[in-house]
Amino acid sequence: MIFPKKILLGALVLIIVGLVVFFLVIKEGPENAVDESSSESGEEVQKARDLPLPVKVTTAEKGNLIIKLKAPGEAVTNKKIAMKAEVSGVVQKLNVEESQHVKQGDLLVQLDDREYRLNLERADAERLSKLSTILVEKKFGELGEIPVSSDREKIQKAKEEYDNASELFRKGLISRKNFEQASADYELALIESGEKKDEILAASKGLTQSEVEVKKARLDLEKTEIRAPFSGIITDIKISPREHLSSGRELFSLVDISHIQVYAKVLESEIGRLQVGREVEIKFSAYPEKVFKGRTKAISPIINPEDKTCKVVIEVDNPGEEIKPGMHAEVEIPAEIYKDRLLIPQEAVLVRSGRKLAFVVKDGLAKWRYLEVGLENEDYAEIIDGVKEGEVVIIEGHFTLAHDARVRIVE
Repeated sequence: MIFPKKILLGALVLIIVGLVVFFLVIKEGPENAVDESSSESGEEVQKARDLPLPVKVTTAEKGNLIIKLKAPGEAVTNKKIAMKAEVSGVVQKLNVEESQHVKQGDLLVQLDDREYRLNLERADAERLSKLSTILVEKKFGELGEIPVSSDREKIQKAKEEYDNASELFRKGLISRKNFEQASADYELALIESGEKKDEILAASKGLTQSEVEVKKARLDLEKTEIRAPFSGIITDIKISPREHLSSGRELFSLVDISHIQVYAKVLESEIGRLQVGREVEIKFSAYPEKVFKGRTKAISPIINPEDKTCKVVIEVDNPGEEIKPGMHAEVEIPAEIYKDRLLIPQEAVLVRSGRKLAFVVKDGLAKWRYLEVGLENEDYAEIIDGVKEGEVVIIEGHFTLAHDARVRIVE
């Protein structure tokens, strides 16, 4: 029985040796693989570290730093009228539609003018009758002679007094009563001289009144044609063809929006910083990505007692008619302009550990610079110290940069 025990013991030893060898091989294999992988990864990381990082840059330059005020506003138009009929009549032609563009002088409405033509013909016939009576009587000497004064000095003196009174009245140095007296004296002198003989004869026979009636009839006839007083857009039409209109009836509105005004509300405390004539930037809710340019035209002398704001009037060209009256606006008005300051964009300024800094590019490397910043607005910061004029500063790709990191400038 001893022999089998030896065999069993030998087999056990072989098994143990085999297990030891197996574990040694398994352990060395992964370790070798890890070592090789770590070596390759380290090389890739080193290569990545050696690659320059892409950045965008700009140049530190001197310019004007503009401090702006923001204020709400509303678009309005000061060129809008309600077109009305000045005479009564039936609408013969309505030549407009809602939102139609018209030019100055265009015929918008034609009223039936037959009655007004008859009135003009009647008035003109009456005028001719009066005129013919005067001509006949003058020809046959049936009108008495009007006495004529030969005192030219009196006429000249009256004229000088009238001219002098006109000048004084214009300057507000004499009353209207004194001016009218001088005018009447001059008129009397002209009558006495005979220079108004024909006018007196015409008035005595009713010709003057007839001529007035003709002018009135002609004017009424012209009013049957309603034309555009300026170029604009028709809106809010209130009449229809063949409708009978009374004098004073509202027809429609005519509005010109090629030029718009924006009424901005500026706080009372900020008014002293504004100036008329400065360029203004305006944004409308309807066009959030577009900036419109305007110019301050006027600053109201009155403060609204309710909200303590002052109205600032801004003129804006609107050739494309994008801006509509009533639109809400956000206005940026230049309040103070600081000239000849060294500026960099706000995008270049970073804050680390509570201090402001920027990166400049030197020989392909990003250089860390602490900044002393002066005045600022939303777009630019004034640099007192840290960056010099003409240096290239990074504005994009610099958030994770370290000092002396290699960089590559891209557009």
